[in-house]
This record gives sequence, structure tokens and C-alpha cells, in this order.
Amino acid sequence: MVGKSLKKWWPVFVLPTFIAFVIGFLWPFIWGIYLSFCRFSTVNDVEFVGFDNYKKLLDPVFNQNFGHAFWLTVLFAFLSTVLINVFGFLVALALTGKFKGVNTFRTVFFMPNLIGGIVLGYIWNTLVNGLLVSFGTHLTLKTSGVAGFWGLTTLLLWQQIGYMMIIYIAGLNNVSPDLIEAAKIDGANSWQTLIKVKLPMIMPSITICTFLTLTNGFKLFDQNLALTAGEPKKMTELLALNIYNTYYGRAGRVWMGLGQAKAVIFFILVVAIALIQLRFTTRRETQA
Repeated sequence: MVGKSLKKWWPVFVLPTFIAFVIGFLWPFIWGIYLSFCRFSTVNDVEFVGFDNYKKLLDPVFNQNFGHAFWLTVLFAFLSTVLINVFGFLVALALTGKFKGVNTFRTVFFMPNLIGGIVLGYIWNTLVNGLLVSFGTHLTLKTSGVAGFWGLTTLLLWQQIGYMMIIYIAGLNNVSPDLIEAAKIDGANSWQTLIKVKLPMIMPSITICTFLTLTNGFKLFDQNLALTAGEPKKMTELLALNIYNTYYGRAGRVWMGLGQAKAVIFFILVVAIALIQLRFTTRRETQA
């Protein structure tokens, strides 16, 4: 009886969500791709120009450090992904034991994830710059490209390690004690148990954490804007901020179209890398 009612009335429940999805995501997404082939100032002032915006990305006059931002973002995303997952897993490993105050430690590590990116950026800007000055240096996050890059990396690590820790703890807690006991009986030490038993069993957690950290690294915007704003001389400008500065930094129909073209390339890049990562890690899950 319930099954027949569901088959009869499911459109009533699905339709509102589907309409919201089309209006809020699908239609703006399709319209955004079309605008990347246009010059415009508003959606009512659109001139189709074909691939002209994409050709301008190869022109130094128009690309506004797009190449530098692209490769800096690639480096930043992969470096932050590796570091966040390594430290997140190590913290999770340390906090899966049963000792007094373990829940407090988990809460403390997770709390930075609750703070907004803009707020984090301004807090770390003040703290790190004050620390650099106290050591007698003349460097700040906005006067040194190297300091700015590592400042962004450290900020993202501090914010996301706790979140990944929670996912890794869930995965480690789901590893069967019988498997660990069997490994010990077979003579495996702690390191062998970790490599041969625990890591293969938590591959689903590794897949999720790698996906989240990789995509977050590529999409980083709030922290970049608040911490360095791309300074000095766009040396710490990541791709999302570069697109924002192109779209809103100068008035004119040409720049908005160019910014939209960059956004489409950015989308293709993130999706392609995320799909490759998912394919690689899910294959390891199957093998495990």
C-alpha cells in the first residue's frame, strides 16, 4: 500500500526540489557558460563574440597573471592536500586511543573549521605579521611572496586538519579489532599493522578526505582575499581571486566576459582533477 502511494505521489515531493535545483544551479550554470563566449556588462547587454574571450587568455595584455595564478594554485592545492591528509591522519591516529580528555582534544582540533574564511584570514594576518615584526624582520605576508604562500598554506592546514581528523577517526574506529588481533598473532608489529591492515581498511575515508582537501585547495578564495589579497604584485594571487579581480577589478564588458571564460576553465580544471583523484582512490578501495 505504501509502495503504491509513493509511486503515485513522488512527483509532488520531487518537483519542488527539482525546480529549485534548476533555478538555483542548472540554469545559472548553463547561462554562465554561454556568457563566457560573450561581452557583457549586464545580462541584458550581451554580445556574442565566440572564442574571443578564450583567445585573450593567451594575450599578456588581458590575461592578468592568469598563468602564474594557475600554476600557483596547482602547487598550493597539491601541497595542502598532502599536508592536511598526513597531519589529519596522524592526529586521528593519536586520538583514537582511550585516554582522559580525548574528546576535549578532538573538539579543540575541530574548532578552527567552524570559523569563517574571511575572519580566519584577518586573524592570521594580524598574528603572523605581529610575530614577524617581533622577530625583528621587515617581512610581512603582503611584502613577501614566499611568506604569503606559506602563510596561506599554514592557515588552511590549521583550519582543515581537524575536519579531516574526524573523518579519519570514524574510519579507524570501523576497522575490525579481529583483523588487528589476527595481524598481531601473525607477528605483525605496529608499523606493519598500520600499513597492511588499517590503511587499506580506511580507503573510503582517504577518498573522501582527499577529494575535499583537493577541491578546497583549488577553490580557496576567502582566506586568500583576507590574508594577502594577492600581494605583493599578484605573487600570492590564487586562481579564484584572479578570476574575481578580472571580473570586478576593471569596468568594461571585455573584462567581465574574460572573467567568465576564466571561471569556465577553472571549473573544467577542478572537475577533471577531482574525477581523476576519485577514480584513482576508489580503485584502491576495490583492491583493498
